[in-house]
This record gives sequence, structure tokens and C-alpha cells, in this order.
Amino acid sequence: MEPDLFTAAAEDRQAKDPSASPLAVRMRPRSLDEVVGQQHLLRPGSPLRRLVGEGGGGPAGSSSVMLWGPPGTGKTTLAYVVSQATDKRFVELSAITAGVKEVRAVIDGARRSSGAYNKETVLFLDEIHRFSKAQQDSLLPAVENRWVTLIAATTENPYFSVISPLLSRSLLLTLEPLTDDDIRGLLRRAVADERGLDARVTLPEDSEAHLLRIAGGDARRALTALEAGAGAALAKGESAIALSTVEEAVNKAAVKYDRAGDQHYDVASALIKSIRGSDVDAALHYLARMIEAGEDPRFIARRLMISASEDIGLADPQALQTAVAAAQAVAMIGFPEARITLSQATVALALAPKSNAVYLAVDAALADVRAGLAGPVPSHLRDSHYNGAQKLGHGKGYAYPHDLPGGIAAQQYAPDEVHGKRYYEPTRYGAEARYAQVAERVRARLRGEDVQQPGGEQGSFTAG
Repeated sequence: MEPDLFTAAAEDRQAKDPSASPLAVRMRPRSLDEVVGQQHLLRPGSPLRRLVGEGGGGPAGSSSVMLWGPPGTGKTTLAYVVSQATDKRFVELSAITAGVKEVRAVIDGARRSSGAYNKETVLFLDEIHRFSKAQQDSLLPAVENRWVTLIAATTENPYFSVISPLLSRSLLLTLEPLTDDDIRGLLRRAVADERGLDARVTLPEDSEAHLLRIAGGDARRALTALEAGAGAALAKGESAIALSTVEEAVNKAAVKYDRAGDQHYDVASALIKSIRGSDVDAALHYLARMIEAGEDPRFIARRLMISASEDIGLADPQALQTAVAAAQAVAMIGFPEARITLSQATVALALAPKSNAVYLAVDAALADVRAGLAGPVPSHLRDSHYNGAQKLGHGKGYAYPHDLPGGIAAQQYAPDEVHGKRYYEPTRYGAEARYAQVAERVRARLRGEDVQQPGGEQGSFTAG
């Protein structure tokens, strides 16, 4: 028997005893119209609609698709719906257990089916990123010649994990994390639907909110936790799934955290202030609270990038690079692995030397501009490249710094209104101590004073 999503034996068992299957399996949509979320992929005429036979075929037949998204967003569900709705031959393989031999067997079967019965084959390949380059190469002839229509699923960025020739022959469909409203609708449907809990228990609002936090946008996780809570409640003879029952069943306490309310901002504020105060342990505590409550990791990463400039600045120039790298990594990998990256960035920022000098500098400059201190640009700094500029005196008297010792030209750069004002007042903490020394020497040279580098040499003014 060919591998399939649901074997005949499993289907027969489920029909006789629906409770034998997990709730997440029982609640799988039976059509694309029942799919929760991902509406951007389910519009009329979309590749998935055409895979199930909507919109016809011919020269514009269905294309192979690559489904990329976090766990629990519906990749396997979409493949299951296609398997139920299409009149095509449907075969499933998992890259965890299959190899080139199994792929070739499917392709050979697809060619026989096409030649003998004029029946197309859809191959669902789960976890394609686990295939080696050679294993992925074995799919190319079948996809290019449309001997099979490939539906490949991956949780990893396919631009890094899938070979370019295969990616170029497929349509990349990106699944978005499910929203709280998506998960909420799924939970309520599972409670009421006869395929689910058949209204044998109710789900109070506080328990529902806890399940949403546990889910973190993962539909499978939400339904698994609901099933555990419902089982515990029924075992106690209770008609409602109490919050305490959910906590016991999933072994996870409810975190008091509202992503849309005061607690969201209070905990985020406490995280940043703990980093500013260099209390690494408190910072990790608040980070853990945000992660456990299901906070968007991109929101946390954005706050860390702001902290790196606002509270650390040039006291540790690497802090911003660390925060930006963390944000990029988080966007690529998501939870649960993103917790490690966020932890690394939080620890680095909390233990870094602190300075808000760059933050104060730009705000001071902005305050002057807003107060009207924005006079004309000095004539020698104005653009002198267009016709007539020299007649206006633009560029006259400009000293080219690269022609001078040390690369510093003693000339006025700021408008008269703010000439001589000091916005940047560096601290003496961390790497900024070097910037403070450089700033003083450069300002002196700009005033025309004869300044020497430490050691008696005139020349370069770098902070390195």
C-alpha cells in the first residue's frame, strides 16, 4: 500500500470510535472553507483552490507549492484538505523517514498512473528541509515535467533549506501565525462541534484566555491543551473547564499578562528598566514572563534594539549590532528557539556599560531645531556643483579635510545660531571613554587649536 495521510484502517477506526483520535485530528477541516486563518492563500483562483479542482486545469493547471510557516499554522491541514477534496491520486511522504528510494517509487507510480489511468498524482512531502541536497535533487525531474504536483511543507526558511532549482519550480506560499481570534474561534468550534467535545463541557473566559496564551498561535497546541483540560474536568465530574483544571492538566500556571492592556506595557517597561539598571537576573525574569505569556518575539526584539541605542549607545558599540542580529534571527526562526536568541541579547545588553549620551544628544539638537534655531547653512558648505553656484559664493573658502594633517579642517560647520553648542556629551563608561577623548581633541582642532595625540603625534582622530 502506498503511504497516505490517513490509511483505510485508521479511517475505519476513527469512524467507529471518533474519540480514538486526538482532538486536533478530529477537528481538521473537511474543506478549504473550514480552514482557520490563512485567508490570503484561499482566495478564488489561488494555487490551493486549483489543487482541489477549482478553476480547471489545462495549460494553466495547478502548480507545485512550498508551504512555509511556523508549527501549528495549518500546513498539514491544508494538505489533508487537498487529499480529501481532490480527485487526484494523493501520496504522503515525510522527509524524516523517507529517502531517494521512496521518492523514486512515488514518481514511478505517478508515471504509471498518468499513462494507464490518466490520473495525476499529488505528493505531500512534510519537513522537506530535512532532505539532503541529493534527496531534493531527485524530485526535480518529476516536478519539472509535472509527473507529480508537489506540496512541500517546512518550518524553516526555504531560501536556506531548499535547493534553488526546486524552489524556482514551485510557488512559495507563506503561512502567517494564527491570531488570537483565529485560535479562539477554533477552540469554541471544538467545544461545540460533535466531532470535538460535543458541548459536554463549557470553556469559561479565563480558561479560554489561558489556552490562547499557551497556544502562542499554534492551533495544534491549543487543541491539545483543550483536550487535556476537558479530560481532567470530565474526570472530576465538572461541567466547566476551570482555570485551575487547565493549569493542572497542562502543568503550566496562568501568567497574568494581557498583550493588549496595562500588563503588556508594564512588563515590557520593567524589562527595559532592568536592562538599564544592569540587573541581568531581573531582566531575564521579565523576558521569561513575556515569552511564557505568548508575547510576539518581534515586539521584544524591537524593544531590545531601542534599548541598545537609548541606554547603551557608544559605551558598547557592539550592543546595537547584537540587538539587530537578534531581531533578524528571531524573524527567521520564531519560537520556541527564539527564546535563546532573545536571552542572549538580553544578557549582553544588561551587562554592557551604559550611556544615554547619544539619546540626549539628538533630543537636544531636536529641541533647538523646534525652537527655531535652524539658520542658513554657511556659504562655504553649500552645494557648489550646479551652474551659477560659484557666483553666489557657494563653496568659497571650503577647506577639504582630506588635504590637511589629521583630516580635520578648522572651519565653521554649524549655522551661526547654534555655532559652538555641544549636543553630544559622552560619558566615561566603557568604550565611550575613548569617544570622549576623541571628541575633545577634535573640537579643539575645529576651533583652530594646535592639538597633539597622546604620545606627542599629530594626526588621526579615531575612537579605535
